[in-house]
Formats: sequence, C-alpha cells, structure tokens
Amino acid sequence: MDRFFKISENGSKVSTEILAGLTTFFAMSYIIFVNPAILSQTGMPWGAVFLATIIASVVGTLVMGLFANVPYAQAPGMGLNAFFTYTVCLGLGFSWKQALAMVFICGLINIFITVTKIRKSIIKAIPVSLQNAIGGGIGIFIAYIGIKNAGLLNFTSDPGHHVILESGTVISDSSTVPALVTLNDPAVLLAIIGIVLTFILLVLKVRGAILLGIIATTIIGIPMGVVDVSNVGTTTGLGSAFAELGTTFGAALGPEGMGSLFADTAKIPLVLMTIFAFSLADTFDTIGTFIGTGRQSGIFSTEDIRLMESSSGFKSKMDKALFADAIATSIGSLFGTSNTTTYIESAAGIGVGGRTGLTSVVTALLMLACVFLAPVAGLVPAAATAPALIAVGIMMMSSFKEIKWDDLNEAIPAFFAGVFMALCYSISYGIAAGFIFYCVVKICKGQLKDIHPILIVSTLLFILNFVILAII
Repeated sequence: MDRFFKISENGSKVSTEILAGLTTFFAMSYIIFVNPAILSQTGMPWGAVFLATIIASVVGTLVMGLFANVPYAQAPGMGLNAFFTYTVCLGLGFSWKQALAMVFICGLINIFITVTKIRKSIIKAIPVSLQNAIGGGIGIFIAYIGIKNAGLLNFTSDPGHHVILESGTVISDSSTVPALVTLNDPAVLLAIIGIVLTFILLVLKVRGAILLGIIATTIIGIPMGVVDVSNVGTTTGLGSAFAELGTTFGAALGPEGMGSLFADTAKIPLVLMTIFAFSLADTFDTIGTFIGTGRQSGIFSTEDIRLMESSSGFKSKMDKALFADAIATSIGSLFGTSNTTTYIESAAGIGVGGRTGLTSVVTALLMLACVFLAPVAGLVPAAATAPALIAVGIMMMSSFKEIKWDDLNEAIPAFFAGVFMALCYSISYGIAAGFIFYCVVKICKGQLKDIHPILIVSTLLFILNFVILAII
C-alpha cells in the first residue's frame, strides 16, 4: 500500500490518510441528501438521484485516488446542480433528460480541453499573485459555507435602506442583509459548541482534531435533540431506488435527451450557450480548487507543475487529476446527476494531512457504504461539519500573506478574486472578477503585452458568459 500510493514519499502515513478520508467524507456527505432534494424538483425520481449521486461520487473519487494518486473527492457540484434545476429546467424550460444531455456534452468538452492541454495552459497563464488570491479566496468561501451551515446567519430586511428618486421623493427600499441569529436554537448552539471544541483541539495540536470535533459534536447533539438516532436501522427504500435508477440511467443519450436536444433549430443557440455556461463554471471551479488547495499543501509541487507543462501524456499528478475530474461529469450524467466536480470540501481532509490517493479511496468507500447505511451517514448534522469547514477556511487564508497588498496593481485583482468567491457563492465568479480586474489594471498601466493570451481569452469568455446569463 505504501509503495502503490507513495505514502512515505509524500511525507504521510496510512493512519493519517485514513483520518483524512474520514474527514473529507463527513465534510461532504451532505451532498447525498441535498443533491436529490434539488434535482428532484425537475421531476427526476428522488431515489434515482440519490443512487446516481453516490455512484458518480464513488467512481469519480476512485479514479482520482487510484489513477491520479491525489487526495481529492468528487461529487455533483453545489451551484451547478442549482443551475441545472432552477435555470436550465425550471427557467429555460428544458426537460431534465435534455439537461442531462447538456451535462454529458459538457463532460466531453472537459475531456477534450484536458487531453489537448488547454486546461493546463490556463493554469500556467494565471499569475502567481492571482493563484495566491484564489487559494485565500477559497478559504473565505469555505469558512462562509461553514458559517452558513452552522446557522449563525439570519438574512433579514434592512428598513433603514432608502432610495431617492429624481423628483427628490424618498422611498423605502428594504434590502436583505445578513445578521447574527438569535442564539436560542439548539442546532445553532450545537454548532457553537462544535466550533469552540474543534478550535480548542486544533490549538492544542491534538491529532485528528477536525475529525474528533465532528464526531464529538454529533454525539453531543444526541441529548440536545439535534441528532435523531431513532431511525437508525430502518430501511431507505433501496429496492425502489434501484428501480427508479433505471429511469435516469442512459436518459441523457436517449430520444428524449440527446435525441431531442437539437431537434428545434430555433433553440440551438440557446442550447449551445447553456452548454457553454455549464462548461465554463465546471472548468474554473476545478482549476480554482486545485490551485487553491494543491499549491498551499504541496500536493502539486513546482516540479510536478513543470513536468505537466513540458511533458506529453499523463506523467504529472496534475495531468492525471485534471483527467480524472474531466471524465467524472460525463459518467455522472449517464447515471442521472448534474456536473460531477472536484469537491472543495476535499480541503478538510487535506487540512488534517491527506496527501495521497489513499485519502480519496477511503472517502469513496465510505460514500459507497451510504447506499446501505444512509441513516447512519445522515446522523452527522450540518452543525457538526460546519466547524471543520470554518477551521479549514482559516488555514487556507494564509496564502493571502504572499500577496503584496501595498501594491494596488496586485492588490486590486487579488481582492476581487478572493472576496467575490464568498460574496457570489461561486469559485468561478471569483476567478472571473480577478481575471477581469487584472486585465483592467494591466491595460491602464500600458502593459497589455504582459497578459498571457490565454488569460485574455479566458477573460473575454467570462464576460461573454455574463452577457449570456443576462440574456437567458
């Protein structure tokens, strides 16, 4: 095992890798319940999406671990599943089968741009300052997700916000603003206990502090009434779920999926723009995750990136990781789920020391076990995993120290790349903002020649994407 995964060579141990796999699993296990809840609103069977989510996650994560030997897990992406449901199906009127066909095509595009090294060229084109900003920005994004999952924020209207019309009339225009919740909800109180407990363990440098924090918080939640153990051992309708899987499996390539997607010539431009939006978000979410977590942790070393740039085939870990991520989307769409992507929650496992594919294999096996042990996996509440995300987010923000904040030429793009990820709840939007303002700064300084051509093209594509989203 040590020889296959090169555990010692990567400065890790088997026990550390197992702990990391467990931590990543608990941090992302919510997706097996959240994804079906979102996609089922399109008319897809809940049980089928439940199984498709697990299958896509297991296959994608195993490829990541066994082929690329990196500690990343894959699952249907949050944000991408919302785009699938609320924009493509409910907004634009496409059927879920047609939407799955779009996701399948998106996966093929990702495979193409990976094999042809377009994805790697994009990574090479990103300036070091922006790479550090992306890493720190992902830290803010993860911590923000943790704070939201902890239930600490309450979004209320702001009665003090007013708008002055041209006539001089002042009218009230209540806007939604975040505020601290009233601390009387058991789940919120459990999250606070978990945060304090986790941080105490981290400060005391207790081995496996984040995982211990998750387990301890879950146990504490039982007498508090937040964790319900009464349904442990009950059935989950597994037989009916497999029966429903027959409805979604292969639907992307069926007559009501791919067969009807381009049937209406008037809608072909809309279909192409939607596929483009899918692909752009998927590609940059993954690139952002790899840069943000891999650069800081050393998973993708300078030598590995150099080998990636100079060699052909799949000789570097980055090469293999990008390919593993690329094929996962198409595989997931065939079973019946939206874009499968590299999960930012992988940072939780990396944060406790995961450095090899064994971490991913452990995570995949635990995801597979959820087919039979869904009630047990479901015992871990958001209040227990939220502290882990906050802690990892804090750790990742250390990459901000590499940015020259006293130099506005570097600080402005870095600020937008880092902060917009959390504000827009999207890694790709944060990268887009960073790219756009980087180009603006360089153009203003008369340094257009210093901008990598791929960065210019990527920026124009982002702008085009925003225009498309405004139109559709």
